[in-house]
Amino acid sequence: MRRLHAAGHAVTLFHRGLSEVELPAEVAHIHGERARIGEFADQLQQVLPDVVLDMAAYSEADAQAVSAAFRGLARRIIVISSQDVYAAYGRFHRKEPGPTEASAYNEDAPLRTALFPYRGNGRGLDDYEKILVERAVSGSAILPATILRLPMVYGGGDPQHRLLTELKRMDDGRPAILLEERFAAWRWTRSYVENVAVAIVLAVTDTRATGRTYNVGDSNTLSYADWVRAIARNAGWTGEVVVLPNGRLPDKLQPPAGDYDQHLVADTTRIRNELGYQDIAPLDVGLRLTIDWERAHRPAGIEKLFDYPAEDAVLAEVRGAGRPAAPPPVS
Repeated sequence: MRRLHAAGHAVTLFHRGLSEVELPAEVAHIHGERARIGEFADQLQQVLPDVVLDMAAYSEADAQAVSAAFRGLARRIIVISSQDVYAAYGRFHRKEPGPTEASAYNEDAPLRTALFPYRGNGRGLDDYEKILVERAVSGSAILPATILRLPMVYGGGDPQHRLLTELKRMDDGRPAILLEERFAAWRWTRSYVENVAVAIVLAVTDTRATGRTYNVGDSNTLSYADWVRAIARNAGWTGEVVVLPNGRLPDKLQPPAGDYDQHLVADTTRIRNELGYQDIAPLDVGLRLTIDWERAHRPAGIEKLFDYPAEDAVLAEVRGAGRPAAPPPVS
């Protein structure tokens, strides 16, 4: 919103109003529930938007409600999707049949056949499905859609605190961060939040994006070990990233369940070639800003996520500390 305003666009934000972020005074606000957006037809008619940007379409019903409200009113709609639509993502979670995919996925890669990836996990996302969101907004000549498939996004304001587990260990002066070999080599496309904002603004303002789908993300996808080393470089941590053979870490120190032979690497060539997208913040800049924010917004009660004695025991075993003395040589 700030970037669109700074570029001279008139911006109106439709949201619940339960919280307010700091935005320029010229940004107008309409408060309401998105599921009832059709009840705001008079206000939307007064705004008469050229382009609609839907940042939070999680379900088919979400997308249908917004499309219906703006069909015949706006010229285009931009919908934020996710790279979890790809079959590779389903294979990572062992919910999609087929062998692991070795190549990066472009926008034409196969999508998941198993829908509702988070149903039943207790996170309140039983109806979440970006594949159905995309289908609901695609193919309309009256309100043509642009779809942006986002990667793992990090940066200030991240409610998931995606740098937390590594950064807290570094700030606590841990001597090492332990990773199993398969996880250490695993690659997952990421992008800094301000770079993602640039991509979104391009899609909103450039009519060449009409009817197109784009992957968004860094052009260079780091392994997890190199990702941790990049955080360390910008956090001032001089400890060691220790890569262990698979199966050496106790269960409580294992990464989340997944098939780490299946990398999640996006090909972002299309948005770079068609819209001229470029990162405005290099990796180290984005990480330094994210680290500053994480240190200033550390959530309470996170100590329970860590078991430093267990880590120390594994590290001592790896380094040979605490082993019984070798028996004297036989004479």
